[in-house]
Amino acid sequence: MLATVSAHPLTGENLRTFFEVDRHFIALAALKALADDGEIPYSQVSDALSRYRIDTAKADPTSV
Repeated sequence: MLATVSAHPLTGENLRTFFEVDRHFIALAALKALADDGEIPYSQVSDALSRYRIDTAKADPTSV
């Protein structure tokens, strides 16, 4: 059905989450960049993954 993505209505929020461009993924990208530069420990990136309930096993949205 065109009106759903994984049984969720096609809303701006759901689409941003599906394509990994919502506020949580943006925050995660910033934390990862800081960790890559040695500014913060990688444990803070792991904490964000848990806090924001990001599924690291989820398929890349650009490949589905």
